[in-house]
Parts: sequence; C-alpha cells; structure tokens
Amino acid sequence: MSPATGQPASDLSSTGSATAPYPHLFAPLDLGFTTLRNRVLMGSMHTGLEDRARDFPRLAAYFAERAEGGAGLIVTGGFAPNVVGWLKPFGGKLSWPWEVRPHRQVTRAVHQHGAKICLQLLHAGRYAYHPLSVAPSKLKAPINPFTPRALSARGVERQIAAYARAARHAREAGYDGVEVMGSEGYLINEFTAPRSNRRDDAWGGSADKRMRFAVEIVRRIREACGPDFIIVYRLSLVDLVEDGNQWDEIVQQAKAVEAAGATIINSGIGWHEARIPTIATSVPRAAWAGVTALLKPHVGVPVVATNRINMPDVAERILASGGADMVSLARPLLADPQWPAKARAGRPQAINTCIACNQACLDHVFQNKLATCLVNPRAAHETELNYLPAAAPKRIAVVGAGPAGLACATVAAQRGHAVVLFDAAGEIGGQFNVAKRIPGKEEFHETLRYFRHRLQETGVEQRLGTVADAAALAGFDEVVLATGVVPRKVDFPGADHPGVVGYLDVLQGRVRAADAVAIIGAGGIGFDVGEFVVQEGISPSLDIGRWMAEWGVDPQFQGRGALARPRPEPPARKVWLLQRSPGRPGSRLGKTTGWIHRATLKAKGVTMLGGVEYLGFDGAGLRIRIDGAEQLLPVATVVVCAGQEPRRELVASLQAAGIEPHLIGGADVAAELDAKRAIDQGSRLAARL
Repeated sequence: MSPATGQPASDLSSTGSATAPYPHLFAPLDLGFTTLRNRVLMGSMHTGLEDRARDFPRLAAYFAERAEGGAGLIVTGGFAPNVVGWLKPFGGKLSWPWEVRPHRQVTRAVHQHGAKICLQLLHAGRYAYHPLSVAPSKLKAPINPFTPRALSARGVERQIAAYARAARHAREAGYDGVEVMGSEGYLINEFTAPRSNRRDDAWGGSADKRMRFAVEIVRRIREACGPDFIIVYRLSLVDLVEDGNQWDEIVQQAKAVEAAGATIINSGIGWHEARIPTIATSVPRAAWAGVTALLKPHVGVPVVATNRINMPDVAERILASGGADMVSLARPLLADPQWPAKARAGRPQAINTCIACNQACLDHVFQNKLATCLVNPRAAHETELNYLPAAAPKRIAVVGAGPAGLACATVAAQRGHAVVLFDAAGEIGGQFNVAKRIPGKEEFHETLRYFRHRLQETGVEQRLGTVADAAALAGFDEVVLATGVVPRKVDFPGADHPGVVGYLDVLQGRVRAADAVAIIGAGGIGFDVGEFVVQEGISPSLDIGRWMAEWGVDPQFQGRGALARPRPEPPARKVWLLQRSPGRPGSRLGKTTGWIHRATLKAKGVTMLGGVEYLGFDGAGLRIRIDGAEQLLPVATVVVCAGQEPRRELVASLQAAGIEPHLIGGADVAAELDAKRAIDQGSRLAARL
C-alpha cells in the first residue's frame, strides 16, 4: 500500500512495457547529459507552500507523491531570484546561501522516486504585489495597484546576476535544473514585448534588444551552472495582449535562447492581464498545442506543449503528431498524482481528471490561501489528510450520490469500511449531472466517469432509485446525509405562472425556454443558466476553431499578441440576467473565472442588471423596478435561480430512531452549489470515521 494514500500499490507503479498503451508519452527523452524517463512534465503550479521554509516538509511530500506517481520532470512553483522579484512580500525566494538547505528535502524526496526536478525562477516584474517592484519601464499593470520603478542599466545587470546566483543555489540544493519564467507577463516577458518595454537603450527598442535580457539570463545561468544542468526556458508563444510580440520575434527569441544554452523550451500562453481565457474549463482541450507545433521546426531542443491537456489520449495525440516532445501537466497532477502511472498501466478510466475549474487552485492563490484541488482535496495536504486503513471497519450508510456523497462513500470504502450508497435517482452525480450540461463545463462528465470507476473499485454497494428512510438506515454504525439542496422559491405576483420555472426545469430539459428570457438571480447558477440558454447545439468549448473565433485569437498566431477581431456567434435567445442586490452582477464569482462568464454573456448580448425589485409577471412580461423607475421586460420565460435550501427532511426521523447523522455538502450548507466544499467535507469525514 502507498503510505500516503492507502491505495493499492498497483495504482502507484508502472505496469506493462514502456511502449504500451501510450508509446510516445512514455518514451524516454535523452537530453544529452541526462535522460528523462518519460514525456510528462509536471508544470509549475504555485501552492503557497513555497513561501515559508517551515512548510517545506509538506512541499516535499506533495512533490514526492507526484514523483512516485510517475512524472518524468517536475517544475516547482515560482521562486524569486531577489527581493524586488517577489510575487508578494516574503514570498518564495532563493537568493542567499542559507536559503538553500530547506530545498534539499524537496529534491531528495523527488529523486527517491526516480523523477527529476527543476526550480522555477520567477521574477514578478510589474506584477509584484508590493511597492518594491521593478520593470523595464515605469508602466503600471492593469491588474496591479502598484506602479513599478523603471530599472536603470545597472539595475538590469543586477537582475541578470540575481538569476545566475539563484540558479547556482538551486544546483547546490540538488535541483536538476531551473525553469526560467519568460512568459505570462512577468519581468522577462515585459522586456521582450513593446507593450511594457519603452526603453531606448541597449535593453529596448528593436526586437533583438528587447530579447537581450532573456538571452543574457540564459547565457549567465549556463555559465554559472555548467553543461550538465537542465535549463527550461518558458517562452511566451502567444501574449494575447495588444502590443505583444509577433510570431517572427518569438521564433527569433526561441533560437537565441537555444543558442544561449536552453535545454528545453516550454510553451507560455497569455499574460495574466489578457482578456482571453487560457486554462479555464471553457477552453477546448489542447487549444494551444498548435502554436507549439508551429515553433518546433525552428529549434533543435525539445519543446513542451501545455494548457488544457488533461487526459492521456490527448497527450499521446500531440506527441504522436510530432507537434511537441513533452506535455506539461500542472493541474492534472494536482488532481491526480498517479496520472502517469495509471496511464502507463492502461487505466485511463481510473484517472481523477482535472476539470479546469480553477476554484481551489488559482482562485486560492489569488486569495492568499493554500492551493489545493476541487476533485482532490489531498493536494498540498498530503501530510495531514490521509486515507489509511481503518482500525475498526464499520457499516456506513451514505444517503445521496452527489459530489459530497460520492467522495465520502469512496474514501470510506477505500479505508476498508462496508459502505452502502443510497440515492433516489437512478444515476449517480447529483448536481454534477446538471453542471455537465452547461456549455464549457463538459469536463464534469469525466468526474462522473471517475466516480463510477471508484465506486466499483472500492466495492461500494449502490442502491440507486431507492428512497432511504429511517427504517432502511437502522443497523448502520454511521449514517451520512449528503442529500443536497432544493431550489428556493420566490414570492412575487405571478410567481405561480407557468412561465415562471426553476433552473432545474430548464437545465434538465423539462422546460424549453422561450425566445426571450429573464433570469432571476446572478450567482453561479444564474450565469450557468445564462450560458445554457444563449447557446444552441455543440458548445464552442468542443471546437477549437469556433472558440478562437469567439474570443478573437488569430488561429495562425502571426500578428502581435496573436489577436484577431472577436466574432461571437449570435445568441439563441434574448436574455436579461437580474439580481436583487445592487452592484455588478457576478461580482461574487470566482476570481480567475468570473470575468470569463461575464465576458461570455456580454458577447451574447445579455443585459445584466443589479438592484432589481420584482413587481410581477404576466402574459406581457416581467415588470421590474430599478432606481425607482419601472420597466417591462418582454419575456415569456422567467427562470428562478434565487438560491437553495438544504434537504434535511430525514434528520428528524433519524434522531427519533436514535440515529445522529452526519451532514455534509448541500445538506449541511446550501448557499451556492459548492462542489469544492462538498468533496472536501465528504473526504475529510470519511478519513475520520
């Protein structure tokens, strides 16, 4: 058994030959002075564990589990080469000799499992969230309140020296190499792009001068660390911002960093200030692999495809086509550290797939919280959330096969408990069966596939299509209620009109919305319903060409920033999205994805209004009042998304029978539908029982 997860050892080891069933994915990669065991690169993902030395034992456990799971090369979260390069005050940094020692426990942990690891050197530049920030020019980033200080020529030299010194310390710490972060709008990328480099000295102006900073950093690191040290250069292949680099400049930069000593070129996609999504679930799988393939013929070093590559067949297809030499899996290995081992063993159905929701990883990072994963709450919590065999197996009933119930049932059964899972519906999934119908959220199908497999693998007895009552639950040692929520009703004149329907009626296909629709409630569910009703047919999230046209990406990647004029498809309906509270609808959506949902509905002509009072609905439409002024919305369908109430009708009868149930998920706290909290709560309860 794995000491950390309690999973069978067969899940953690590579079975079968290195050429089956994904021969390109598991072919070794010879770098000349060293060989990577496969083509899986665990891409950089900042967790928050990098920022304090006392958290390094946890960081070591986190990376060890991914190395044990079969990753070939791991890249850490970003470490600044000096104080001015901090992402935030007192963030992760490697600039002094005494900062080396804590890293050795990380490198030892990874090397014990046969993987290699690079430390990412990330200088935040004008994205630094502190007043010490520096940049090529004194230009404030639109996503940051701090204005950077423009570097002098001597200051530029000091930054280059800091990179070389940090790389040397990384080697002393046992790292096999470094990744130089030259993309996503951080300092190096700021030097390369005219958008943020307005200098007229040796470090700005022409393309070769703008890229000189990047080239010098790679050259000095190679000099400092010798020929047998991996240097991954993260090159921005598409900036997705105005006045970004154009393709010939990107190719020129790639050739220059290769000549300066780069071992591998990794693909960077988009700046953080770009208004085009790059890794959210609505982005088609492998949407950006084409630009890596475009670069590959121009360089002699291996190139890495990245972003929205979450399943082995997708990765294998990219590699088999010759479009890349490696694939970067950052969040997919957050979701399932055993992804490579399961793929190599020919068990893709066992993979806990990253659904690119951003809710527990990137959203947490931007909230200064520890990153983890919605579908895998153990991520970055490996030292304290363990699913070890139960000392005294119990008979456990779990009522409700939604996210909370599925997580609780499978973890409890994995630990050796005898688990019976009840649900009144004829299929598992609960609210996930609703979410998977939303355009851009098709990845929820994968989570349901994973849980179906886990239920069988762990031996959970399933009683679907069964309404559990107190009598059926008698005799169990523990009863867990994961019964979910019921939609909250609204009360205004005409609320009982047939044209006023609940969101489940629309999303589950019981009601077809009219050509003009009002949505009451602008939380996550309201936005989901909005995206559902404005879209007919196949979602653009399943078609790279249509998706790029909608968002304004040049499919040839040739112009500055790879931008094109957006060409959104016409909406299927006219929609008003309304909220009772004042302010901008959607302001409480996720930090890294809320703007995507707002932009999507805006592009579809949806009218979004806050501070709405609902006066009544009849055959003429929905009457509302805003700022004292009444208006009539000429709609024939009103969809109510006004929140939920917990389903707890079983509690009283169970308590009367002497059974004190555990409440998890929506049955505990309804609020917005929160799969992150539901899966975490279900998993943690099962780990305690």
